[in-house]
Amino acid sequence: MTQRIGIIMNGVTGRMGKNQHLIRSILAIRNQGGMPLPNGDRLMPDPILLGRNAKKMENLAKEVGVERWSTDLDACLANPEDTIYFDSVLTHQRAENIKKAITAGKHIYTEKPIADSVEDALELARLAKAAGVKNGAVHDKLYLQGLQKLKRLVDGGFFGRILSVRGEFGYWVFEGDWQAAQRPSWNYRKEEGGGIIVDMLCHWRYVLDNIFGSVKSVNCLGSTHIPKRWDEQNQAYDATADDAAYAMFELEGGIVAQINSSWCTRVYHDELVSFQVDGTEGSAVAGLRECKIQHRSMTPKPVWNPDIPSPINFYEDWKDVPNNQDFDNGFKVQWEEFLRHVVLDTPYHYDLLEGAKGVQLAELGLKSWQERRWLDVPELKL
Repeated sequence: MTQRIGIIMNGVTGRMGKNQHLIRSILAIRNQGGMPLPNGDRLMPDPILLGRNAKKMENLAKEVGVERWSTDLDACLANPEDTIYFDSVLTHQRAENIKKAITAGKHIYTEKPIADSVEDALELARLAKAAGVKNGAVHDKLYLQGLQKLKRLVDGGFFGRILSVRGEFGYWVFEGDWQAAQRPSWNYRKEEGGGIIVDMLCHWRYVLDNIFGSVKSVNCLGSTHIPKRWDEQNQAYDATADDAAYAMFELEGGIVAQINSSWCTRVYHDELVSFQVDGTEGSAVAGLRECKIQHRSMTPKPVWNPDIPSPINFYEDWKDVPNNQDFDNGFKVQWEEFLRHVVLDTPYHYDLLEGAKGVQLAELGLKSWQERRWLDVPELKL
């Protein structure tokens, strides 16, 4: 037997909403015949695509083979047959949309940041709890193959006592004049919710909290390295948001984390993100998909001597962590977890309160940059 579940998908004309959430998640679940349930039924998502531009919505629906689309949020929320509201619109529009959806009794699943401020984010979490609706926030980086392997090493005690975490994320986003930019122009406008601190510190919060230890304090320096860019209409504009962030974090257990995030850097490592974890018993370097380790027994003993070529090939003593499991698309796995939570009431950790923690760290990162000092990260409670 097939069980239908209606999903309002708002903001899926954008790159992330269309590719990861619509095509590679919801439509992928449909194409595999739905999601199996314990009673033998199949849960079949039935999306309605929502956006502001009727022509865009009609074209997208035809392109991906979805029958239903709309430009009327209120009408979509009024339909009792669609029980989940998903939001992937611009950040500064998100909180009001989610409030309307909660009032309409919809379960909430949303991209991050879930709101512009920690106060608004906490309000959403409180409203959802009071309304008794299921709710979740995207936390896709935890499903990267490399980070799942890294989590396996942490849980298995490979590192001994973890000392430090160093992360490098980013790539060169073209300015848009002589070569088209590969990110939307709103990312570089603060007034439209842009900025890499707001974007990436939300990610780093759940990565650090859930793999290494709770974030206790933050020191962040931001920069707008490229002050002028060109938009989708090839019009020059002033970049008002930060395009690079250099952050340090103190974690529980005395772990020190450093993560650089930049849209103004050229890649010279294997993947677009790289995390090195050093511990008393071993170290690891993880990217999007791969993870390499070096145990203390295999650690070379270099001696500093800049006057001769290095006698050690420092790559040779690192070993690959094997692919001991099948890794599905991380966005799809998240959707399946949330759908099970809605239909079967299975436990679910990454709710709107967890999303609010990401907003909190981003807000503190911006404040740290402004005030040029370390800031403690207080515990958030509803």
